[in-house]
Amino acid sequence: MVTSPLTEFSGAQVLITGGLGFIGSHVARTLVGAGASVTLVDNLVPEYGGNWFNVVDFKDKVTIHVGDIRDRTLIDNLVPGSDFIFNLAGQTSHMDSMTDPHTDLAINADAQLSILEACRAQNPTARVVFASTRQLYGKPDFLPVTESHPIRPVDVNGINKLAGEWYHLLYQDVYGIPASALRLTNTYGPGMRVKDARQTFLGIWIKQALTGEVIQVFGDGKQLRDFNYIDDCVDALILAATSTEAEGKVFNLGSSEIISLEDLAKLVCAAVPGARYELVPFPVERKKIDIGDYYADTAMIERELGWKPTVALTEGLERTLDFYRKNSAEYWND
Repeated sequence: MVTSPLTEFSGAQVLITGGLGFIGSHVARTLVGAGASVTLVDNLVPEYGGNWFNVVDFKDKVTIHVGDIRDRTLIDNLVPGSDFIFNLAGQTSHMDSMTDPHTDLAINADAQLSILEACRAQNPTARVVFASTRQLYGKPDFLPVTESHPIRPVDVNGINKLAGEWYHLLYQDVYGIPASALRLTNTYGPGMRVKDARQTFLGIWIKQALTGEVIQVFGDGKQLRDFNYIDDCVDALILAATSTEAEGKVFNLGSSEIISLEDLAKLVCAAVPGARYELVPFPVERKKIDIGDYYADTAMIERELGWKPTVALTEGLERTLDFYRKNSAEYWND
């Protein structure tokens, strides 16, 4: 009989940074259901995606700290005693990283070092999983992109996320902290930020479709992408946290479903009666940091951790649209 990795969380102490955000809240809900004692920390800065509604159904079952991972005193108080740390807090906007690079540096690099220093000094056995990004590869030399692809970030966010990722791998190698990193692709689903494109462009597309606005697809719409539904992303994070095979390694997430942006817009419009899209020229500032086509090779995580995405894009989109049809008031102007 195969044992679920969730059994390891029964009675465990879990810390989730960015816990009121999209991915963090889904991890929290899953682990509360598995019997973990879960602590969330989130700064609730409006631009970063934290939302109280993300935990409305289980907020009384978790401990919540409204605070910032840049606050070293807070981190020093939260890290001790944690069996697992899901390090998901971050500044995700590529454009914001270019207009305010120092804030991006402070959150995505310096604060990550502080968390790891707290682990080294007070809790070196905590199992840590860091949410990294596909953006650090830059414009692909080949597709699908493997973990051995050259690293060439095209924006400040990619550079700082790379630093955060490598701090985790270094501290595993030098200090034995069991850390790993997942390079996330476009993660989507209920609870994601949809009021703008700071988290993912698919979020604003969903809002535009449901509010009668025209979906704007930049460029010729032929850019290729892969997407992961939130449940599949959570499964990967949990496998990385509980697998000794993950220690000191970085894994791509992705999907075997590859789709152009125009075809994705057509899928959204087909699911929302009356929705429309248009192709528009790239804004100059976005064109400079666009990576073109991207989709990942996930053979490594499939082979070593046994992960595979299970939610088809059409199914995931339908679930996501249904959620925002019912809960738009909580997210349009969060």
